[in-house]
Amino acid sequence: MSYSINEIGKQIGAQLIGKLDISIDWLLTDSRSLNFPESTLFFALTSKRNKGVRYIPELYVKGVRNFVVSKDDYKWIESKEFENDSILYERYQSILSEFNITDCNWLIVANPLKALQKLAEKHRNHFHIPVIGITGSNGKTIVKEWLNQLLCKDYNIARSPRSYNSQIGVPLSIWQINKNTELAIIEAGISEPSEMDILQNIIKPTIGILTNIGGAHQENFGTLQEKCMEKLTLFKKCDVIIYNADNEMINTCVGQSMLTSREIAWSRKDAERPLYISNIQKKEDFTLISYRYLEMDNQFTIPFIDDASIENALHCLAACLYLMISPEDISKRMAILEPVAMRLEVKEGKNNCILINDSYNSDLASLDIALDFLVRRTENKDLKRTLILSDILETGQTPAALYKKVAQLTLNKGINKIIGVGSSISSMASRFSIEKYFFRTTDELLASETFAALQNEVILIKGARPFNFDKVSEALALKVHETILEVNLNAVVENLNHYRSMLEPNTKIICMVKAFAYGAGSYEVAKTLQEHRVDYLAVAVADEGKELRNAGITSSIIIMNPELSAFKTMFDYKLEPEVYNFHLLDALIKAAEKEGVANFPVHIKIDTGMHRLGFAEDDMPRLIERLKEQNAIIPRSVFSHFVGSDSPDFDTFSLQQINLFERSAQLLQDAYSYKILRHICNTAGIERFPNAHYDMVRLGIGLYGINPINNHIIHNVSTLKTTILQIRDVDKNDTIGYSRKGHLEKNSRIAAIPIGYADGLNRHLGCGKSYCMVNGRKAPFVGNICMDVCMIDVTHIDCQEGDQVIIFGDELPITHLSDTLETIPYEILTGISGRVKRVYYQD
Repeated sequence: MSYSINEIGKQIGAQLIGKLDISIDWLLTDSRSLNFPESTLFFALTSKRNKGVRYIPELYVKGVRNFVVSKDDYKWIESKEFENDSILYERYQSILSEFNITDCNWLIVANPLKALQKLAEKHRNHFHIPVIGITGSNGKTIVKEWLNQLLCKDYNIARSPRSYNSQIGVPLSIWQINKNTELAIIEAGISEPSEMDILQNIIKPTIGILTNIGGAHQENFGTLQEKCMEKLTLFKKCDVIIYNADNEMINTCVGQSMLTSREIAWSRKDAERPLYISNIQKKEDFTLISYRYLEMDNQFTIPFIDDASIENALHCLAACLYLMISPEDISKRMAILEPVAMRLEVKEGKNNCILINDSYNSDLASLDIALDFLVRRTENKDLKRTLILSDILETGQTPAALYKKVAQLTLNKGINKIIGVGSSISSMASRFSIEKYFFRTTDELLASETFAALQNEVILIKGARPFNFDKVSEALALKVHETILEVNLNAVVENLNHYRSMLEPNTKIICMVKAFAYGAGSYEVAKTLQEHRVDYLAVAVADEGKELRNAGITSSIIIMNPELSAFKTMFDYKLEPEVYNFHLLDALIKAAEKEGVANFPVHIKIDTGMHRLGFAEDDMPRLIERLKEQNAIIPRSVFSHFVGSDSPDFDTFSLQQINLFERSAQLLQDAYSYKILRHICNTAGIERFPNAHYDMVRLGIGLYGINPINNHIIHNVSTLKTTILQIRDVDKNDTIGYSRKGHLEKNSRIAAIPIGYADGLNRHLGCGKSYCMVNGRKAPFVGNICMDVCMIDVTHIDCQEGDQVIIFGDELPITHLSDTLETIPYEILTGISGRVKRVYYQD
């Protein structure tokens, strides 16, 4: 549904400057996600750490001509102050001359975010259709996607892309509703009080689902009850609300909220409830659920046995019943529910290919997101970009109109090759002007020479469920060691933002990606951090920095332990070394002068009490004199390192360190007219010493989800998992493993798993000292841990060969292992062997 720029201006109460006659189809808040510039409206949002207006020149060169800006930002543009913006000039100096302010439409508003929300609210008012609003602490995305699977045969559905549930994401989700939409399914998430009221005005749900209430985003709420009441605000004008009546807190809050909606409160305990769940039977690989609704008994199965999936399915059941889907259809569709691919999974493929797997999800909005992910993962890589795409089903658009948009997307994203599967996309082959191949079925593709010839490509696998693209992913995946480390890139971002929220907007941040990003994998983590515009990355040695540069990382990089033999590498790859003594300083200056290098930035380390590396306070006069007598290098920052910022036991000493650092840093600053950045805070220091944030902080272990103050998990990043190779029954009189160290107290079932000390599993965890998790149950390690394999006791666990085993992750915090070993989580993370495959995903 298109709007003219004049219509949008009136809807959001904007002052329009410009006379271009343009219809708007697309809204944009992230300049990196541009697809259709000629019909895009960019909202220049301002955050604590960034200003969207800075990206307008780049968007202008790419063809965007419509912008929503604040009054102050427009004055900044109109007066050409952007030419004096050093950040902007450094980023866009080659294109600023092309930027013509008069060749644009400017919608000037008080607050671009409020304008975006208002536009979405006005857009929503055009449609009189059922809208399902889903909120809760967990399960929102799964319930949304399962409802789409269950209802797509009855309705043309618009739904939130992935987890677009924020103050920005919800308006963008609502914008996808069009004249063909018959049902919308929208997620709503909050992190602060009063946010839900804003989202309610935008979504205006007619059907409300509250999944559950947990600890996520609790920091801004006094109690879980307070957060529950805030979430219930979404449903104040709903026709019906669906929730778990057996949850006492939710039940109480619903009663207190005085909602006038009809309730479908399901219960396993109270037969008087509208939807009574009379029986739940968990089988080996499915669950049978019996229920009573409107005095009629029915049942269905789901292909899952975990409690979370059962609860999510019951929410979906209630919604389907309210929408008058027959029990027979519900039963058929529930039985074939697919796991929700809530993540774009990156893994190594055959023939030097990289796979991005999104093989159970296919619509235009999610294709846009997935292509954007592909582009960002392939910048500066000499690999062909390939899209394997099935028919996009049930969009309500004609094939000609739909695949015209798909073809334009592939062009705009720089896709080199498309492989289409399905009769509809094949019939539109002429729409695509890139290298192209089309097949009627997935099996036809798998048997083709085209498929066999894939090599040196980054391949996005994007398919609708009926096409079974998991076969494609499986056929292309490189079969390696069955032990993997899953890395959640979204959790990295959440942890980054957790600590950013403690900083002043102008405080810069250095993210530590040394030691293979604490075992998580340097490139993928660094790429993610670069996308979220951290100020510096830090590695240990120059070779780490060189690898990041070769992989396409352009952010500033600090070398924390520079080697004398690596100076040329640092100069060639613009890697900024730490300098901690005169021997290193003199050698670096000599090497820079020999290479003809001038004003190369370095970072001066002061020893304030760690007594590991650094200049002493008494060294400062000599250091300043040596620096001032040459021009090969210049100090970019001065820093020190806390000894014990994680413990109040050392606060007196930490304050002494701060005073010593301030004196030394001031001496250096007094010698220079330009600003020298100061930093002393590590992860713990960020939280405990806000007055010592200075100009910059260094984020280390906290970035990877561990709070060093209390060892609690913030957002888990890494999950080490493997599979059961073999299960055998062992007599209690036998022993397990080398040196007969594994003794049994009874006849036992013993499983062998393919992980050992060569993978980073410490031998001291063996012989019953620790355990892993199998199907949600504790499985102790039995006997000595071997180099490549270890054994676990699964006597009382319902499991079989091939089942998943969690060494650490969401189910079992890494801190359990570090506490058992009387060490720190750093050691566990960095000890994961390079032979363990890293699999990256994004929620």
